[in-house]
Amino acid sequence: MNQGPFIFVGIFFTMALSWYGFVFKPTLDLGRQAPVKLDGVVQLYPGDRPGLAQQGAEIYRANGCVVCHTQQARDAKDGSDKARGWGQRLTVPQDYLFDNPPQLGQVRVGPDLANFGTRSPDLKSQLLHLYAPRALVKGSVMPPYPYLFQQRKLGPHPSPDALALSGKFAPPAGFEIVPTSQAYSLLAYLFSLRADVSLYEAPIPKPPTNGVAQAVEVIAPAVK
Repeated sequence: MNQGPFIFVGIFFTMALSWYGFVFKPTLDLGRQAPVKLDGVVQLYPGDRPGLAQQGAEIYRANGCVVCHTQQARDAKDGSDKARGWGQRLTVPQDYLFDNPPQLGQVRVGPDLANFGTRSPDLKSQLLHLYAPRALVKGSVMPPYPYLFQQRKLGPHPSPDALALSGKFAPPAGFEIVPTSQAYSLLAYLFSLRADVSLYEAPIPKPPTNGVAQAVEVIAPAVK
């Protein structure tokens, strides 16, 4: 008996089910996602990035920052991201709704940046870090980005934007280093990175209160 048609039908249905499970169904689920309204907040989440931050996303991608940095905080049970201050919860597809493309990254040569904007970063120190990473962290493996800055002659008064450089990182006498618009755009993008709201699919745990706290105190010793 010729088994060819049965083999063909079996292969066809196997491929069709695989396509449905790995392509169609995820696209159907994620393709319907839209910004959500949070309790007690007027704005929807996530919001679109302002123009300067959006320009910075292009600079981030053009300079290959995604090669050394991820933007995907892991759940507490899967790693130490929360303990390191990299995120209170894991990141989920909702967080990347307006990122095109999402710059997830694969390797963590440097820290995860999914919540960079929540770490109270200082603008001056971050500009210095972009220009000369080893001026702040001795032995840093991060490459410098001097082309995001301009070396220019000192005027009658130093620019308030000039970097405070010393030693081998200082410019020649009579010159100063000031950030370009690209440097500011890149930092605007980095400061906009924050996945710090509690979502239905990725809630931020709240400390128990009142009777719940008392119940936890009673149960916790028995669980250990």
